Amino acid sequence: MKKDILPQQLRAARALIDWTREDLANASGLTVRTLARIEGSQTIPRPATLEALTAALEAAGIEFIQQNGGGPGVRLARRLDGK
Repeated sequence: MKKDILPQQLRAARALIDWTREDLANASGLTVRTLARIEGSQTIPRPATLEALTAALEAAGIEFIQQNGGGPGVRLARRLDGK
C-alpha cells in the first residue's frame, strides 16, 4: 500500500476518471464529508481509509506515481474504455 498519497493526487485521480466526490465515496465505502476533509488536508487519513481510496481508484484504472524527481502524481494505467 502506498502510504504517501497526497490530497492533490486524490483530486487529480478523480479528475482523470471524471468522478465526483460522491462517486469515489460510494466506490470506497467512505462518506463524502470524510473524503472532502482528506482532499482539503483537514485530516490525516487512517491507513485503512487510504487503502480503501487507493483500491477504488486503482480498480477504476488509476496508477499512483510516487516521488521520482518530478514529484508525485497519477496517471491512467489503462484506458477507461478497456482498449
